[in-house]
Amino acid sequence: MFKRMRSNLELAIKTDPASKNKWIVALTYPGFHALCFHSIAHFFYKIKLTFIARVISQFSRFITGIEIHPAVVMGYGIFIDHGMGVVIGETTELGSNIVIYQGVTLGGTGKETGKRHPTIKNNVTLCAGAKVLGAITIGENSKIGAQAVVLKDVPPNTTVVGIPAKVVIQNGEKIDCSGEIDTLKKELNSLKNELKLIKEQLNKTQN
Repeated sequence: MFKRMRSNLELAIKTDPASKNKWIVALTYPGFHALCFHSIAHFFYKIKLTFIARVISQFSRFITGIEIHPAVVMGYGIFIDHGMGVVIGETTELGSNIVIYQGVTLGGTGKETGKRHPTIKNNVTLCAGAKVLGAITIGENSKIGAQAVVLKDVPPNTTVVGIPAKVVIQNGEKIDCSGEIDTLKKELNSLKNELKLIKEQLNKTQN
């Protein structure tokens, strides 16, 4: 547990330019506090003292604004920056060296049973407001853009953005999305033409 806390502290120092030293992170960063509480809650959860585990997690949520289910499995080196509004669901699995910004949800779609939350591999960044939903996998070294909604697996070394999320960078190369944009334009123009015809027919019937 203490090894995990130390790795979390080190990643915070490495990632956040505002962190002047370890004492500032340890004493003033709610994301670090939430992860410490989770380590304790997870210990009680593993020994079947689930009530105590849930009380600790709810207390942590109250004082940090970050909700992490006690059952969540984490690797070493997790940094929750700012953190307000972060929600991490019960069957989520987090690898190592993961950065999570405020407003991120690692949740379910409401349709699954059993494993119903995401698996986040090593060296992933989840930007502010991102929603990763369902029993999907985010590959290593990937980045989820701000406010993106991810409903499908993301390959390693990939950046996704948008609602629903689409690949814009993979293995260091930009992905051309112009074809999809052209398709959307055609669909919009088709809808406009259909709407125009409907209006013309309505005018004829009224006259």
